[in-house]
Amino acid sequence: MNTPDPLRQEWTALRNRLQARQLLQGEGASLSLRIPGSGAMWFGLVADEQPQRVPLHTPLPQAAVHRQVYARRADAGAAALGGGAFGQCLADFGGTLPQVFDEQARHLGPMHPAGAAVAVPGRGNVALVAGQPLCLGTTALRLALNAELFEKCAKAYVLAVAGGGRVRPLPWIVRWVANRRLGKDQQRAAARLQQGLLPEESAGY
Repeated sequence: MNTPDPLRQEWTALRNRLQARQLLQGEGASLSLRIPGSGAMWFGLVADEQPQRVPLHTPLPQAAVHRQVYARRADAGAAALGGGAFGQCLADFGGTLPQVFDEQARHLGPMHPAGAAVAVPGRGNVALVAGQPLCLGTTALRLALNAELFEKCAKAYVLAVAGGGRVRPLPWIVRWVANRRLGKDQQRAAARLQQGLLPEESAGY
């Protein structure tokens, strides 16, 4: 009798959590978890009941963005393409989210402007790919928290801009400190994944 893969079960739990919060919407919405030390990922579309084990070099078209994520970001353990209502609205309001909240700067980092040559972000954990939000995390839990945080920040930003308000980013020193801490988390996660281990969960601010 085969022992169930805990990471595969985690994919299903994560998909259910994001769906329940309406944070995995949009055409081609999909979710993946990197399998440490295997050269593969658990991948599935939002409508799938169970993910499939897919090699990271697969030509599977639906998994193209996820393949790019894991090729470019050694720290990424999870990726979700698709988002909530306000995250998807962001494309109509400049396509980028300035760092205006402490928690956002700490866990999401800088966001590439829409139309950037490289769709997968080099440092931050959110981007728009063909108008669809792409959210990354070092672990499944961190991805869930990042997706929820991104939607909350996108809602505040879109409503403010739509109402004619001015949005000011955090002071540069606050962004620098928060982004530096995020970078350290990412370095630790990359080292763990390269060792075939799941990253440790980030604790606190």
